[in-house]
Amino acid sequence: MAPMLLLYLHGFNSSPKSVKAQQMADYLACHYPEITIEIPNISPYPQQAWLQIAAIVARYPEHQLGVVGSSLGGYYATKVNQAFNCPAVIINPAVKPYELLVDFLGENTNPYTQNTFILGEEHIDELRALDCPALVQPETIWALLQTDDEVLDYRQATAKYNAAKLTIEQGGDHAFIGFERYLSDILTFLAFK
Repeated sequence: MAPMLLLYLHGFNSSPKSVKAQQMADYLACHYPEITIEIPNISPYPQQAWLQIAAIVARYPEHQLGVVGSSLGGYYATKVNQAFNCPAVIINPAVKPYELLVDFLGENTNPYTQNTFILGEEHIDELRALDCPALVQPETIWALLQTDDEVLDYRQATAKYNAAKLTIEQGGDHAFIGFERYLSDILTFLAFK
């Protein structure tokens, strides 16, 4: 069996230290230490972020790839799914971040890293260029959604990923309350066990 790589992609203004990223890393370390996990500190600039992600995948040419992404990381995970033909699990994914992030044009500070960055119109264009409007093999995507997401409208995701596996929970929030309940099932979906 090929070695396995789980790529975890955090959301906008988040970091590898996010709760879900750490839950995933801790679960693998405890139960599946043979699975390599990469949780990059993704650039706030979309084109740079994509180059980072593609470079990580390129470092593991012999590995079976699976990707998990939250929010904006879910948008990138969809692109990984399409570009590298691998299964993806997306948590409260951003469907049209190029519309949402217009509200963040200008200077921003990442609350985890305290790094400041300037988001410009060109970055919105970069995000739009990474969109995957038509999904090839949507059955290789599993979307975990909670209806009380205060940041994103979960109905956008149900429309986009209607041919994918969908789990829609009433209530919750953007962080996806109770994510740890799905860790084992995520690995099964990614064909890691």
